[in-house]
Amino acid sequence: MSLTDDGTDDTVPADLADLPPSAKLVYKVLEYEGCLTQAELAAETRLCTRTVRYAVDNLEAAGCIDCRRSLKDARRSIYWIED
Repeated sequence: MSLTDDGTDDTVPADLADLPPSAKLVYKVLEYEGCLTQAELAAETRLCTRTVRYAVDNLEAAGCIDCRRSLKDARRSIYWIED
C-alpha cells in the first residue's frame, strides 16, 4: 500500500472511497484473483451471496468492475476489474 500526500491509498480508485467495506473487499479479491463468479467471490471473501451481490452492484454502478455471462453456464456472470 502506498499513500499519497493527503494520506489516501493510491492503489485504490477514488470511486471506491464512497463504497461500503464489502465492495472494497470484493474489489481487492478481484484484483488479486482475477475473473471470478459471484459464488467464487462469496467463497473467497466469506461473505454471504446477498452481500456479494450488493457489493458487485455497487462496484458496477461506480464503473470499477465489468461483467459478462459465462460461456459454460449462461446462468452465471463473471466479474473482473475494468481497465
